[in-house]
Amino acid sequence: MSDPLAEIVTLLQPAAHLSKVVSGAGTWRVERHETGQPFYCVVMEGACLLSTKDDHIILRQGDFMLIPAASSFTMSSLDSGSSAEIDPLTVTVFPDETRHGEPEGVANARLLVGHFAFGSPDAALLVSLLPRLVHISNDQRLSAIVQLLTDEARTERPGRNMILARLLEVLLVEALRSTGEETASVGILRGLNDGRLVFAIRRLHENPAREWTVEQLAEAAALSRSAFFNRFRRVVGMAPMEYLISWRMALAKNLLRHRDLGIQEIAERVGYGSASAFSSAFTRFVGMPPSRYAELAKTA
Repeated sequence: MSDPLAEIVTLLQPAAHLSKVVSGAGTWRVERHETGQPFYCVVMEGACLLSTKDDHIILRQGDFMLIPAASSFTMSSLDSGSSAEIDPLTVTVFPDETRHGEPEGVANARLLVGHFAFGSPDAALLVSLLPRLVHISNDQRLSAIVQLLTDEARTERPGRNMILARLLEVLLVEALRSTGEETASVGILRGLNDGRLVFAIRRLHENPAREWTVEQLAEAAALSRSAFFNRFRRVVGMAPMEYLISWRMALAKNLLRHRDLGIQEIAERVGYGSASAFSSAFTRFVGMPPSRYAELAKTA
């Protein structure tokens, strides 16, 4: 049986960049202005406040938080008052952690934070299918995976990069599948938590080259055509055929980057009867012919 979530995470090609322990004491605040890169944290001790454009969430000990594409956000102490003694933006670097707020004060929060990157050129498309923010409380499995990831990142043992890549894939899958239907935002994750749509999505991923129709996918979901179409668009955030084309193009890009295959063979693998039909569709979607895309990918 196809596993769409695992396939999406694998195509994202996560790679570790940074993992560190940070703490806060007194009144403190961290302001970040990210550029769409993934960010996660685990609260090891205490509590703090996460503020984004749309959310204000109190993170407590044992909580895990993941932002697949971070933009501007702030993390701060629960006490938002000003301190007459020290600027809340003060940063002090110690050998074992980075301190925010009062350098010598007792920590009111200690977190393990990490930044990583998605290597796929399709990251924006794939991330758009995922929840905007994942917040999970007291999940020991996630905490254990993060700890393994951090330990590995701090060493230079043989096979380090391969292990980091696999651990990041496991971390993402575990975090995303731990998000329930009620808390998942519009996207593929919510679709996979939908008791009807999940059957259609899995069928589509099992055989993306098939000449699918909305009627066939609706039948897999045991819904009428109109009910399926409206439900899919509302839950996943795009129409069924739009999702199918997006997934086919993501697969095609991956084949063009990593496989020594001809355009005709790739066309057949992603559901096009001829190289010309595939080239036309690819050019409309990507903005350049597949042959040109393959050339640029190999020289990148």
